[in-house]
Parts: sequence; structure tokens; C-alpha cells
Amino acid sequence: MSDVENKLIIGTAPDSWGVWFPEDPKQIPWQRFLDEVAEAGYRWIELGPYGYLPTDPSRLADELKARGLSVSAGTVFTAFHRGVDQWDIAWEPARKVAELTAAIGGEHIVVIPAMWRDDVTGEPVENGQLSPDQWNDLFDGHNRLGKVLAEEYGLQQQFHSHADSHVCGQADIERFLQNTDPQLVTLCLDTGHAEYGGASSLELIAKYPERIGYLHLKQIDPAVLQAVREQNLTWAAANLAGVMTEPPNGLPDLAQVISAVEGLDRPVFGIVEQDMYPVADFGIPLPIAKRTRSYLLSCGSRTRVH
Repeated sequence: MSDVENKLIIGTAPDSWGVWFPEDPKQIPWQRFLDEVAEAGYRWIELGPYGYLPTDPSRLADELKARGLSVSAGTVFTAFHRGVDQWDIAWEPARKVAELTAAIGGEHIVVIPAMWRDDVTGEPVENGQLSPDQWNDLFDGHNRLGKVLAEEYGLQQQFHSHADSHVCGQADIERFLQNTDPQLVTLCLDTGHAEYGGASSLELIAKYPERIGYLHLKQIDPAVLQAVREQNLTWAAANLAGVMTEPPNGLPDLAQVISAVEGLDRPVFGIVEQDMYPVADFGIPLPIAKRTRSYLLSCGSRTRVH
């Protein structure tokens, strides 16, 4: 990211077009996704789920170049709190994502922890609270992953707190940051997931400025969130209920977040994630993407798309 100076660079992701899986008939074809990203005026994207975009680096590079696009990050999923054997489970898919990300010039890997209850049924798959030993396994796993990603692929690990995971609220995020290596693990501050878990994006930026390595920009509809809490809905059910809303209609105030991140005086990616799966009409994402880009660019003096 050496060419962007001290700017907040706005990009987008397949998620903003309703893409959660490598293949699904409810998802927009990848060629159309790339075409519409360029049409919407973005220049940076994430890979999304591995296998949605072409996994051959040469082909993907050609497809991106034809549209004037670049990749900021890939995404992997882990469950290190479940014990040391989780390394072998996590590493093979993580290796594939890391290799592709590095091959096409990306510099970051967004790492999402496992959720503690089933995304469909809502039934717990494990305890919603971690034991001290499980916390230690979580810390150790992410430190190890960050070290390997940096040394073998030149990539920075960006830990993504997530709804229905063990690292979701303010105290959990702070505990994670306080017990992991700042050189090996920085935070992908997802403003929507933080708000969902009751965490303050502004407070996290103020208290841990050196740990803010990456952003996912989204907003929560507070009225829907209240219903989600009252009904104890899963993350997937909350998403279907419309808990994520188009900026600037929700919380947190992204203008304040952008101002705070610009104050860090270093380059940071801010990737838009609308969490729209499933999309009932493939014509829905593009107008939202255009409006969101325009709004976010209006929020800061050093916020750009390239």
C-alpha cells in the first residue's frame, strides 16, 4: 500500500453483492460482480470466499487488470480456541488463500473466528464462553498464524471480531488485543459487527490506535438489532431480518469513524461490506454500492478510492 500515502482507501467486497459462498445460485456471477465494482467506481476489492473468483493467479490478474481493480485482502476462517489440532484444520485452506492473495499483490489476510452456535438452527455447537485455556489457545493460534503469514507470504493478519463468535463485544475484543502480539495480529475493525456486539468503534480506535490495521465499513439498524436481541436471533437470521443497513441510515456514525481513522495518519483500507446474502434481485447491489461510495468519500478529507 506504499503508493497511497496516508489515506483511507475505500474498497468493496463480494459480500456487498450478496456473496457468502464459493458457489450458490442465489449469488451474482463473479464476472458481473467485477464489472459492477468497476462501474460503481471502486478500485480495490477483497477476494471473498475462496473459489468465488478465479483461483488461478494469472487468470485472476488478467480479469482484475481489464477492469482496473486490485486486491487488498483474502479471507480465512479459524477455530483456534478448540485446541492445538485446529492448526492442521485451518492451515490448508489458509495456505491456499495466502498464496493467491500474495500472488496478485494483496497485503492482508482477514481472519474470522468460528461462531459458537449453528448459523441455521441457532442451536449451540459449543459453550458461548471460553475457558482460560481456550482463550490461551486462541491467542497462541493467532500469533502463530500471523508469524507464518508474515514470514512465508509477506501478509499481515487482520483479526475480524464477529457476531455469534467468542470475540464480539468490547471486553472480548480488548482481551484479544491485550494478549496477542501487535506485530503479528492487528484488528480488522468491522464497524457493523462491533456495533452488533455492543462494542464502540471510536473507543477501540482511541484506546488501541496502533492495532487498527484494516476496516470493514458497515452499519447496523438499531431497531432491528433490538428485535434481534429480544428474540435471540442467530447472525444469519439477523442478516435476513435486515440488521445491516445502507449507510448513512444506521450506527455507528461512519463519518466519525472515518475522521478518527484519518487521524491515525497512516494508510488504511476501509472495505465496504453490506452483508446482503441472499440477494432477491441481482439489480439491487449496484445502486447501493454507488451511493455508499459517494457517501463515504464525503466523510473525510483524505478518503479516496485509489
